[in-house]
Amino acid sequence: MLPREVLRRWFDVAVASADPARIVPPALAAVPPPGPGGRLVVVGAGKASAAMARAVEMAWSGPLTGVVVTRYGHAVPCERIEILEAAHPVPDAAGLLAAVRLKGAVAGLTEHDRVLVLLSGGGSALLPAPVDGLDLTEKQAITQALLRSGAGIGDINCVRKHLSTLKGGQLAVAAWPAPVYTLSMSDVPGDDPSVIASGPTVADPTTTVDALRILDFYGVALPASVRAGLLSGALETPKPGDPRLSLARYHLLASPRQMLAAVAEAARAEGVTPLILGDAIEGEAREVGKAMAGIARSCLQHGQPLSGPCVLLSGGETTVTVRGQGVGGRNTEFLLGLALGLGETPGIHALAADTDGIDGTCDNAGAFISPDTLGRARALGLDARAHLADNDAWGFFNGLGDLLVTGPTRVNVNDFRAILITPTGGD
Repeated sequence: MLPREVLRRWFDVAVASADPARIVPPALAAVPPPGPGGRLVVVGAGKASAAMARAVEMAWSGPLTGVVVTRYGHAVPCERIEILEAAHPVPDAAGLLAAVRLKGAVAGLTEHDRVLVLLSGGGSALLPAPVDGLDLTEKQAITQALLRSGAGIGDINCVRKHLSTLKGGQLAVAAWPAPVYTLSMSDVPGDDPSVIASGPTVADPTTTVDALRILDFYGVALPASVRAGLLSGALETPKPGDPRLSLARYHLLASPRQMLAAVAEAARAEGVTPLILGDAIEGEAREVGKAMAGIARSCLQHGQPLSGPCVLLSGGETTVTVRGQGVGGRNTEFLLGLALGLGETPGIHALAADTDGIDGTCDNAGAFISPDTLGRARALGLDARAHLADNDAWGFFNGLGDLLVTGPTRVNVNDFRAILITPTGGD
């Protein structure tokens, strides 16, 4: 058994578990055809939204129109649904234009029309739609500050919802009185519909007070007029019980939990015992890596919580508080923390990667580590601790040739982490 090949194969299983071509068509049975004189309008946002749109086109027999926005490089050709591309995770002018187009596509509809909304991770950045008093440059600065702060995705999206005219249920409100059917792919811990892509079609349980508290906690500056709007409640989002959301229906098609279950089944088929540590793990990436190193060493040395050959599986979304000048994402930073926690313990290999194929803003999905990672690094003059201090995990693994580069997968069920433990070494 070659550990790296096994880990890569399991990553492919993780991605395949959420393939839009497989999971979208059955879900369309829950979308009724338009009423007399009505039409089906398809809109969406996210890294998987274009692939989801293509799956809709292939499976929906009636007429439809629509527009979706995805990240640059994640588009797929569609015939009836227009595919736009924009920047992620920091929004750009193309995203601003896409938000205008999506809002226009659902305007003026009637109860005879149907709106099909396709959502996946990345949708928040791809639909900026800033509130009055906030321009794109200011929205970009706020986003960058939050991303570098170490804030969790729930907090970041709380802010995004209250600084947008589409998020937090407001897209569904714009489509009222047309019924809205959302098909989503979760990339957030807990699979909360109000957090996935900042919940543009569901009620928002958070408040302007929550958003302001988060911004102040992380020291993020706001224009005076926007701060006043948060303080007064003028920028509040639709809440549970809002009648304009009464015709909105939500269907979760893929999640980290389902992804991990698919990989666990594949591992068992290969004679490796899986243990799913959790599908919603959060925390500082390097610290989570160090904690999981302790669990892996316990498996190897004491057979607890299970003995090898085994694999520790986990998903979720860790965070990185950026203090250095390096380049990297949360998965490579997790692995660097894991490698330092393991030292050169034999018999432990690992892969951590984002199922969308992009770790942060880099060109890789993630990376691999093995028992000789730190030894090879020393031989090449790479100081693991110095790279970690500089938030330069990408530079470290690139120097070793251990990056996992897949290109866009057009799937997004968050991070996939697998720590393979083989008592005989497996090298």
